Amino acid sequence: MTDYLGLDWLAMVLTFTAIYLLGNKSRYGFLIMMAGNLCWTAIGVWAHSYAMVLANLGFFLMNVRGFVKWAPATQATGALDA
Repeated sequence: MTDYLGLDWLAMVLTFTAIYLLGNKSRYGFLIMMAGNLCWTAIGVWAHSYAMVLANLGFFLMNVRGFVKWAPATQATGALDA
């Protein structure tokens, strides 16, 4: 049995916390999930599971996209608003 020094437990807690935050419509869920993705990626490298590495790097990029696209709308001020 391989010991990941608690990194697997941290990744799990981050992932569940992120899902909870996203369920509550908190944008911070994306940031927490990105941290979890990096933990899972490290575990994948450690375990020589390249599928896990690629999957979590892909998930990381999707979470970056979600964080950017879920940004609060800004109100434009200008002549068209009058």
